[in-house]
Amino acid sequence: MEERNETKKEEETKRKKILSIAGELMLYAMIIVSCTFLIPNYVIAKTVVSGESMENTLKDKDVLLVEKLSYRLEEPERFDVIVFYHFWDMNNPDKKDKDAYEFYVKRVIGLPGETVQIKEDGTIYINGELLEEDFGKDVIEDAGRVLEPITLGDDEYFVLGDNREVSIDSRSDEVGNVKKDWILGQVCVRVYPFDKIGIVSGK
Repeated sequence: MEERNETKKEEETKRKKILSIAGELMLYAMIIVSCTFLIPNYVIAKTVVSGESMENTLKDKDVLLVEKLSYRLEEPERFDVIVFYHFWDMNNPDKKDKDAYEFYVKRVIGLPGETVQIKEDGTIYINGELLEEDFGKDVIEDAGRVLEPITLGDDEYFVLGDNREVSIDSRSDEVGNVKKDWILGQVCVRVYPFDKIGIVSGK
C-alpha cells in the first residue's frame, strides 16, 4: 500500500513538473510572439531620422521610438511630432508595398477642418489667427502652396519640419496634406545617440 502511495506521489510530482514546463514554454512563446509581431505592429515601432529637416529638435541618424497605439484611441494634437507614410504616388497609397513609400518625421501644425496660411513674412495663420509657436529653426521664406489659404479635410493634417528652410513638408505638393490613415504614430522617445536619450515632447 505504501509503495502504491509513493508511486502515485511520484507520478503526481512528474505531472506537475510537466505542466509547469509546458506553462513556461507557452509563456515564452507568447513573449516571443509579442516581441516579434504584436509590439512592432501595434504598439511601438523604431525609425531613424534621415536628413536635417527636423533640426534643431532631431538630428540626422537619431533613432526614435514611435508609439502607435494612442492614435487609435484619440486624435493627433497640434505640435505632436509624428511619423507618417510618404507615398511616391499619393493617388495610389499602398502600405503593403515597401517600395511605394518612405517614412517622414514632421510636426503637426494644422488640424482637420482648419484653414492654414503662411504669409510672405513667414508667419503662420490658423483660421485667420496668428499661430504662436517657436519650433522653427529659421523664419519661413517659402510658403509654397499655402501662400494662399487652404482648408484641410476632415481627416487631414498640415505638417512642417522644424528646419523649415530645408524641409519638404505640407507646403509642397510632393507631400501635401497628410491623411490620418497615413500616420504611423507619435514620436515618443529618442534612444540614440546615447547622450541624447529622452522624451521627444510636442509641447
